[in-house]
Amino acid sequence: MEALGLKVWSSKPLRHLFHLASSSSSPLPTSKSYLSSFSSSSSSIRCCSSSSTAAAATAAVRKQGGRGRRSPADSTTNSTSDRDAIRAIRLKKVEELRSKGFEPYAYKWDRTHTANQLQEIYKHLENGEESNGEDDQVSISGRIVARRAFGKLAFLTLRDDSGTIQLYCEKERLADDQFEQLKSLVDIGDILGACGSIKRTEKGELSVCVNSFLILTKSLLPLPDKFHGLTDVDKRYRQRYVDMIANPDVADVFRKRAKIVSIIRQTVESVGFIEVDTPVLQGAAGGAEARPFITHHNSLGRDLYLRIATELHLKRMLVGGFEKVYEIGRIFRNEGISTRHNPEFTTIEIYEAYSDYESMMNMAEEIVTQCALAVNGKLTVDYQGVEINLERPWRRETMHNLVKEATGIDFSELGNDLNAVKEETFSKLNIGANSQERHLIEACTSVGRLLNEVFEMVVEPTLVQPTFVLDYPVEVSPLAKPHRRHAGLTERFELFICGRELGNAFSELTDPLDQRARLEEQVKQHNQKKEAAVSKDSDTKVDDDVSYEVTLDEDFLTALEYGMPPASGMGLGVDRLVMLLTNSASIRDVIAFPVLKIQQ
Repeated sequence: MEALGLKVWSSKPLRHLFHLASSSSSPLPTSKSYLSSFSSSSSSIRCCSSSSTAAAATAAVRKQGGRGRRSPADSTTNSTSDRDAIRAIRLKKVEELRSKGFEPYAYKWDRTHTANQLQEIYKHLENGEESNGEDDQVSISGRIVARRAFGKLAFLTLRDDSGTIQLYCEKERLADDQFEQLKSLVDIGDILGACGSIKRTEKGELSVCVNSFLILTKSLLPLPDKFHGLTDVDKRYRQRYVDMIANPDVADVFRKRAKIVSIIRQTVESVGFIEVDTPVLQGAAGGAEARPFITHHNSLGRDLYLRIATELHLKRMLVGGFEKVYEIGRIFRNEGISTRHNPEFTTIEIYEAYSDYESMMNMAEEIVTQCALAVNGKLTVDYQGVEINLERPWRRETMHNLVKEATGIDFSELGNDLNAVKEETFSKLNIGANSQERHLIEACTSVGRLLNEVFEMVVEPTLVQPTFVLDYPVEVSPLAKPHRRHAGLTERFELFICGRELGNAFSELTDPLDQRARLEEQVKQHNQKKEAAVSKDSDTKVDDDVSYEVTLDEDFLTALEYGMPPASGMGLGVDRLVMLLTNSASIRDVIAFPVLKIQQ
């Protein structure tokens, strides 16, 4: 092992490498702040911030006064002045360390074990038993998250990426005046390296009996109180790094997310799919109907769009001869933010030549169930108090039948008179004259769009258990192949769990002429909405911002004219899948650094 940056250790033997010893013979001065109770009180110290070299700052931190009263340094506080005082104290400690010849921001640390490895290796130790043989000398590192003391004995809780372990710090075991230095220089939040033997205390806590330690990183700001954690929701998202320190369960969510993404890759690659990368910056935003983010490329002198889907470029791969491709990638949509929507999110899109949408139903079941087993070990999921059963096969039902079951309206028998169908819908659903629902239905420009609107309004929230909703109207499915048995519909499904869409798939449209006509119709419909939105005489309510331009992706249409094989494709929302399998109520809980409003 080598402690870079601490030249005073460069020639010492192994057992002395980690001594944090003073460079002078005199002990470090001590403060009579509340830290004096560290060696005589059994109470837990949550945020240690006193310093012998910062008497003025200590007085400021302890401005509440009174013996036995917890100072602001001893707990989380919203006071900026207290926070600044604590920081000033800790900066003094940084200066003090450097004045003694020690670097408070180390270059490296060679550790032999993680906390979890030690817990596993020494699980056989009985209470009160110690292993201090040559092979039992260990080196660990991590953040100090708790501390307490009894006389000449101190206990620190060290947390690393794998878990926690206790540091058993006995004055007699530490060389020179290290125990006093531990009290005066080490704070909760500091990252520490420690060496020693292994012991299980009389109370059954596996501990490293510390022979030597080193401050690897000096923390300048106090951590939240361990009894309250970081509870401000906005601050949790804005300072996720503090959130993960204060709330270990948060970090577990992101470990599970990583596991889920890994299992998705394993699942699709086990049946021959190849991962490819497609561009984020695109000349035309296509593959879905959504408001794009627009940026400008200076060298090219042109505007570009952040992709709203990976679909059209993955289909180009099929045209080029690949038969099974997928991409896990970031998608960007310049739309609203909610518990289910973030402006950037992650999807997997999968495309398979010579298959139809039935194949993608099977693939969706396989991906979700494999992820559930990998993360939770079972196929039942408790999501926000509701038990979700992921046992296969999942329910498969058409949109028409689901709407008929929920409302009594049979759209297949109503014909194409749009006004008559709207009146039937108002009557059956008992929709009032000035309701939001009436405005949404009035805005529908075809019976197919009306069917889809009623489905989203009435049926979608009720689909709690896994359900494949089949056969969408052609008007809302511009990239799906026409249904081979039912005119006006497409071979498309969406997967719903817990009342929210998790996946979307088609038998892909491969006819280049039909595709051009549908995309042109999509552009026409968009432009009509835009005109209605700006028309002063319009009585049509438009909820979405449709001021952006929609253009045809001519290169994609050219690619189709070279010929794309019959194929199926599916997009699956990774964030929503992680929400389901980690029981997370908001999409921002599963995105490490979500987009937020500017802090006022």
